[in-house]
Amino acid sequence: MVTDMRLKRVMLIATVMVMVGAFTGCGKKEEKQEQPKKVEKEEEPEVKKTIGEVVEEPEIPVNQNLLTGLGDLSEEAIGKRPVAVMVNNVQKAMPQYGIGQADLIFEIPVEGDVTRFMALYGDYTKVPKICPIRSCRYYFPAISQGFDAFYVNWGIDETVSDYLKSLNMDQIEGITNTGGLFGRDQDKRNQGYALEHTGYFDGTQLASYIETKGLRTDLKEDKKEPAFSFNGMEEQIKPASSDCTSIQINFGSQSATFTYDAEKMQYLKQINGNPQIDAVTGEQLGFTNVFVLETEISIRDDVGHKNLDWDGSTDAKGYYFSNGGMQPITWSKEEGNEDSYLTFYDETGNVLKINRGKSYIAFNYKDKVTFQ
Repeated sequence: MVTDMRLKRVMLIATVMVMVGAFTGCGKKEEKQEQPKKVEKEEEPEVKKTIGEVVEEPEIPVNQNLLTGLGDLSEEAIGKRPVAVMVNNVQKAMPQYGIGQADLIFEIPVEGDVTRFMALYGDYTKVPKICPIRSCRYYFPAISQGFDAFYVNWGIDETVSDYLKSLNMDQIEGITNTGGLFGRDQDKRNQGYALEHTGYFDGTQLASYIETKGLRTDLKEDKKEPAFSFNGMEEQIKPASSDCTSIQINFGSQSATFTYDAEKMQYLKQINGNPQIDAVTGEQLGFTNVFVLETEISIRDDVGHKNLDWDGSTDAKGYYFSNGGMQPITWSKEEGNEDSYLTFYDETGNVLKINRGKSYIAFNYKDKVTFQ
C-alpha cells in the first residue's frame, strides 16, 4: 500500500511538471509571434520615406525655352517659332548690342576667315534691337531651318539666291527694309563706323509685324520638342573626360577665347583677346555650354565665299565644354536635309545630354582649337 501511495505521488508530480512545461512552452510561442509584428511596424514608415525621395523630380515648366531648356518663355511664345538673326562680328564693328539676350549663338567663318554670328532667340515676342546686322551666307539658313526659325539678314550672297529660294523660309530682309524694321544707327555713323557696321534690326517691332502679315508662328509638329537633349532641371553635370577652364578657337583672321567663371558657371567670351561686351547691358557674353564642331571648309570662288559641310556625319568630330569640364563628341544633321536637327553624340554613340542654359556653337576648320 505504501508502494501504491508512492507510485501515485510520483505520477502526480510528473503530471504537474508536464502541465507546467506545457504552459511555459505556450508562453514562449506567443512571445515569438508578437516580436515580428513590432519590427514590421517600426520599419514600414522608413521604407515609404526612402521611396518618396527617389521618385520625386522637378517638373519641366510649361514655358520651357526649347533652345535653352529654361522656363523663361512668355505665354504668347509657348509653342511658337524662334528667330535667327545675322550679326556682324568683325573687330571694327565692336561693340555689338542686343546679342547678350540671345539664347544660342553660332559663329562660323566667312570670306577672309573673319567670322559672322547667327544669334537665335527662343521668344519671338522678346527680341531686342540688334546691331550691327549683316548679310546671309547659305550655310547659316541651312542650320536655322532645323529650328524652324524666322530668318533675319541684311543682304545675301547672290551666287546662292536660287538655293535660298528653294528653302521656302520666312526671310525678313534689310535691303528691302521688310516691315520698316531696319535702319542705320546714327550714333555709330557719327562716331565714324563704316556703313556696313551700322545697320540695325528693331526686334521689338517683330511680333507686331508678324501678326500684321499673318505669318505662321506655330512650330511645325516635329519641332515642338527641345532642340537638344537636356539634363534635369536642377542638374549641372560636368563632362567627365577632363577639366577645362580655358578654350582658344583660331578661325584664321580672328579668334575666340573662353574663360570659365566658376561663380557664374559660365564660359565668358573674348574676341581677339578682348572681352566681347553687349553695349546696352555692359555685360560680357557668357555661355553655359560651348561646342566646337570640326568640319570641311573650302573656298569656292574668287571673292572668297566658302563651301562648308553643314550636315557633318556620324564621325564628324567636335568638343563639348560645360561646368569646367570637356568631352570629345561627334555631330551630324541628316545629309542634305536642312530641316533636320543638329544632333550631338557622346563617345559611346548615344545622344549627348547637355546642361540647361545658353549655348555657343562654332563651326570651324579641323585642329584649330586648344584648351586646358
